[in-house]
Amino acid sequence: MTAVVDPTPMPPAEILAVLSLLCPEVARDIEQNWHSPVSDYARHLWRPVARPVSGPAIAARSILRDVLRQRLGAIMQPEEIGKVLEEFEHRPVIQSGLHCLLLMDRITFDAFLLAWLGAVENGLSAFVNFMGTTMTMETVGREGPGWLDVGDDKVNLFGMGRHKLCRKSACVAGPVSINQRALLAVGDQTDASRWLGTLLASQDKVFGCAADAIAALNEDLVANWDRSGMAVPVFIDDRLAASALARHFEYDGSLLSRLLIEPARRQRLDQALQEAASGPFGRFLPNATDYFWGIREERVRRLVLKNGHLIEPDRPHGLSVPFEREHLKQALLDGVLVPNLFLMFLILAILPRVRVVGGLRQIGYVALFHSILLAALDENVPEERDLATELQIQENAWGMRVIDEKISVREQLAGLPEGELFPDLLRRYRLRTFSETTDDLKLVRENARWRKIGRAAIKAT
Repeated sequence: MTAVVDPTPMPPAEILAVLSLLCPEVARDIEQNWHSPVSDYARHLWRPVARPVSGPAIAARSILRDVLRQRLGAIMQPEEIGKVLEEFEHRPVIQSGLHCLLLMDRITFDAFLLAWLGAVENGLSAFVNFMGTTMTMETVGREGPGWLDVGDDKVNLFGMGRHKLCRKSACVAGPVSINQRALLAVGDQTDASRWLGTLLASQDKVFGCAADAIAALNEDLVANWDRSGMAVPVFIDDRLAASALARHFEYDGSLLSRLLIEPARRQRLDQALQEAASGPFGRFLPNATDYFWGIREERVRRLVLKNGHLIEPDRPHGLSVPFEREHLKQALLDGVLVPNLFLMFLILAILPRVRVVGGLRQIGYVALFHSILLAALDENVPEERDLATELQIQENAWGMRVIDEKISVREQLAGLPEGELFPDLLRRYRLRTFSETTDDLKLVRENARWRKIGRAAIKAT
């Protein structure tokens, strides 16, 4: 008797089961879109989100809209801003997980492409991308914001010495200009027609810092790759989150002011953080600094909360910021502090009810941040009880390395039509399914954190 082969196998059940332990919404997204074109999966991620209904969520959304409006004012005409904000009200989605890298970086490009697909398939005129900028200009050997990946080589993007690259952070390293000589040398060696001219067009510009330069250069690249302007990227970073958090600190009755400043509430929050860190999913939690990063001498510094002050450990002459509302607010506005990831995601996503799309570690720690906030809320306070009810729905999605091409961006772009690179890629990803692009979730199967959780779950049962 001939065996019957299932022509449409389902996603690996054991992987969905493991993901469901921490972020069931991500497992549902995968299962529902397994056989769909990856462009359909992107459209699904950028679907509408219910508007905030509790007092703290409404306030957080209002603050986020205001700081977004300021950011849009720097890159758009006034008549466009209202349209973009109205679109964001219906489909508030932020592509996160992107580090402060040029789109010539393969993983950054592939994640950005998924976000572009989601925006275009939903008819959006713009879409929001969070670029983390607290990383140093060189993270490991010839990698990081200070380097341009051209596929077979790395170019020092700003002509900054290696000693400086590893000792300065992207959000404060500056002023900078692009390394014209090194870029022209690349042009002599390889086909760089898809990006070189765009970068060299900014050769005479001086940018305030590396993060500003990379955002501007990425905007130029996208404009050149899609001259129809089907969907415009809006790049935001840690500095916008700092501005938003300063707004939360404007009055002592705000939820974040109460959670952080009132001793009893912060003790409860600290306890929730510690319990999550010691729990079965604790390996997902980033815990390198206490609530904030400090910035001193063009470098992001780890801080600890001690004796009512944020200080640099083992640095008697380092930063010292009183852990009081007005001092924290001013330090955020002055660029001395930026929120850590926990506060960042509270401000940009969890409180304002925004869907955040990120990588395999991010879907884990965002789910934990969500549970930590729930544990810290006081259900005897009506508005916090309302927020707890609203938080029963998580807006958390996987979008980094869903598209995971194994060739460089330069090779991906080779041969694509001038000025229509993204539209051409859109046609391609309307034909390739989610299961194909993820190679049957190979990346999840090989992820050390998720694999350990799976083994622990099997042992427990």
